[in-house]
Amino acid sequence: MHNFLDFEKPIAELEGKIEELRHLTGNDEVNIADEVARLQDKLTKLLQSTYGKLTAWQKTQVARHPDRPHFTDYIRNLFEDFTPLAGDRLFGEDEAIIGGLARLQGRSVMVIGHEKGRDTETRVKHNFGSARPEGYRKAVRLMRMAERFDIPVITLVDTAGAFPGADAEARGQSEAIARSIEACLDIKVPLVSVIIGEGGSGGAIALAVANNVLMLENSIYSVISPEGCASILWRSGDEAKTAAEALRLTAQDLHQLGVIDEIIAEPLGGAQRSPTEACKRVGAAIFKAIESMDNVEGGVLKARRRDKFLEMGRKGLN
Repeated sequence: MHNFLDFEKPIAELEGKIEELRHLTGNDEVNIADEVARLQDKLTKLLQSTYGKLTAWQKTQVARHPDRPHFTDYIRNLFEDFTPLAGDRLFGEDEAIIGGLARLQGRSVMVIGHEKGRDTETRVKHNFGSARPEGYRKAVRLMRMAERFDIPVITLVDTAGAFPGADAEARGQSEAIARSIEACLDIKVPLVSVIIGEGGSGGAIALAVANNVLMLENSIYSVISPEGCASILWRSGDEAKTAAEALRLTAQDLHQLGVIDEIIAEPLGGAQRSPTEACKRVGAAIFKAIESMDNVEGGVLKARRRDKFLEMGRKGLN
């Protein structure tokens, strides 16, 4: 059973009718099958028309969908021999960022990403994907380890932002994020980042300063959440829809602006409807990006990455 968003009510009603028909039994099974096929065709067209014209706010809702594949789903569906590596060697373990060694289509990689959790228990365990300083320091440790062993780094970003609590601030949250960005810019191995859901603020960019930044088509990536922006500019969370449009946080906007390099198409109706297929598409895009850097020397990779992000700033000044 799908969790339907507000704008998906017509889709929910149609799927409900299809399910009812499928459970009917009787002498007229041929006609029932024909009617189900007709409604299935109607459903496909409705999904195409609905998801073909999503607003920025609707894309925000899809990016946060509870059934959307999370980091652990990608680990299970894409990578082999995943070996988690815990702790920052300074304070402790942070469950909001998971990382470790794995194989992608036979290649050794270091994979790091945010995990939001699926239910109440796992959401609390992973702090809803909002990392404390030790999470970013762990990411730095793993990136440096990957550089030492000359293996590519893959980051999967899905966070509303870094944890803003007093304990995180006391342990140097902003410094930890800055060090993570510095490590992303400095390592001499291929770095590929994918925004798989929500890419929020410095908590996201700490893992996303990559040679290739990819985004699933219904993901979002912004300096602040629409609700946070609305509360600052309009003193009201009711203006979140307006803020979402103004922030230009969709994959399509960001690709046009040159902030990201590639949009990964999602299955019809969003990644939440076909998580396995979505994972497969992300895997293919990551592998292609890594292959494109196979014969590039480490110093060149680092220079290209730095120039790419410096160029964004230069464009903004023109």
